[in-house]
Order: sequence, then C-alpha cells, then structure tokens
Amino acid sequence: MLKDSATDSLHGAPAGFEHDSFVHAGDGDFVPLAAAFVQEGLAAAETIVAVLPPERIAVLRDALGAAGDAVRFVDMTVAGGNPARLIPFWRDVLEQHSGPVRGLSEAAYPGRRAAAYDEVLLHEALSDIAFEADRSFRLYCAYEASVGIDPTALHAGAGALAEKEFRMPLDDVPDRAERWEFGPGELAEVRQWLGGQAASHGVSRDRLDDLSLALHEICTNSIRFGGGRGRLAVWIADGSLICDVTDRGRIDDLLVGRVLPPLDGLGGRGVWLANQLCDLAQLRSGDDFTQVRLHTRLR
Repeated sequence: MLKDSATDSLHGAPAGFEHDSFVHAGDGDFVPLAAAFVQEGLAAAETIVAVLPPERIAVLRDALGAAGDAVRFVDMTVAGGNPARLIPFWRDVLEQHSGPVRGLSEAAYPGRRAAAYDEVLLHEALSDIAFEADRSFRLYCAYEASVGIDPTALHAGAGALAEKEFRMPLDDVPDRAERWEFGPGELAEVRQWLGGQAASHGVSRDRLDDLSLALHEICTNSIRFGGGRGRLAVWIADGSLICDVTDRGRIDDLLVGRVLPPLDGLGGRGVWLANQLCDLAQLRSGDDFTQVRLHTRLR
C-alpha cells in the first residue's frame, strides 16, 4: 500500500517494510521532499540508494552538495526501463547490505509510454508482497503530477490490487496484427517468421537476437504449461515491435519473473529471461489464460 507521507509506516508500525509516496509538481517540489528524506537517512547512517531519471539525479545531487557523495545514484531509465526489473534490483541491494536501506524511486517518470505506466503501478503493488518480510527497508516513491497517476488509488490494499491487475487480460490485440498459431515442433518456424517481421521494420540484429530468445522461452512455456499450443500476434505501436503470446495455462505466482527461480526449479526462467531481454514485458494470467506481451523498440 502506498501512502502520501514521508514518515508514516505502511502498516501503522515501524517494524515492517515501509512503502511511501509523494506527488510533486516538478523539481521545485521534488527537491526539498527528496532531500529531506535522504538527509534523514544519512543522519541515521542508513544505506541510501536513489533510482531516478537522469534529470532528477542532477538536481538532487546539486541540492545535497557534498552529502550526495554518500548516496548511490542509479539511472531509472536503465535499471527500471522495464519496471519488472526493479524488484530484483532492490532485492540485490538488500542482499548487499545488512543494515537499514532507504530507497528513493521515481519509476513513473514523465515520457514513458502508457503500457509502461501500467507496469509501474503493478510493480508498486507487487513490491508490498515481495518485500513484506524486509523489516529494515523503506521505499519512498515520487510521482510527478503531470503524469496523471494518483498513488492514493493503491491505498485500498496493494495485495488485492496486484491480484486484480494480474488476473485481467491486457487490452485487445489490434486487427492489423499478424497472427500465428504454434505447437510442438514449430518454434523454429516461429523464430524465422519473427525474423522476417523484425527485419522489415529495421530492428537491429542484436535486438532481434534478444527478442528471439525471449519469444522462444515464452512460446516454450506455452507448449509445456499452457495446453501444448499457443497463439502469437505481432504488430508495431509506439515505435516498438510488440509480440503477444497467449495460451490456456494459469500462473499462480504473482512474482513470477521478478524472483530468479532456482536452477532445479520447474518453470519461471522463461519469464525472467524475457524481463531481462526486452524493453518491456507484460504478464497477465487468469483462470483459463496466460498472456505475455513483449515490447522491443525499433530504434
């Protein structure tokens, strides 16, 4: 659950994971709130990690002065360009530091595409599940008012919101999309067909290799866990090549792809790989469907 407060605990007690938020109108609002949060952590000798878009890093560094040298700054457009990578990022931070960790984040930065904002909100809700047991982690999330996201919408219960969003299919595949149904023994043909689609739209060889591997893993999951067959749709939107894979399987784990599965585990690695390889990966699963949508920028 997100709260519009810099000091109140998420659950009304200081012992658990604290996940707070604030809305700002730009740098003039952002800097004093963010700087106060950081300085409070520095005074308590906490580990401070600020994951922000580059322009926010610049203004906050300037405001902090020499104190900023004790803060680890990370470019959100790289670490969280695909919001599904953020939970693993913060998990790594927590594993590297035994003491209290204070995180400052702006995942819903201006300029993202609509699909990415959807994934930011799902990520924020899932964070309460992922870090529920992390009693020394505090995460403070910034939202610029111009983005049009009200974090108080999550106050009713992040876990329930995450479950609801995860179980709802994504928006409809457009009529213009190219479609392919696949089953066992057809994955090589799918990759070949995707290669032709990607090349015709100018996707580079390196990016095509990443997308091909991600799509292969997702299609393999459909065959193994989704009833033996799947449906693939491919189209161009917002400067990206989009691949949508659906099948008749169901995923129960809301954190699939956000927690590295064990080497000897069954399933989960395909979604993890897709999250690492694609600019954006969206996953939804209900009673009789699983849908994975992969986005790769054309340029």
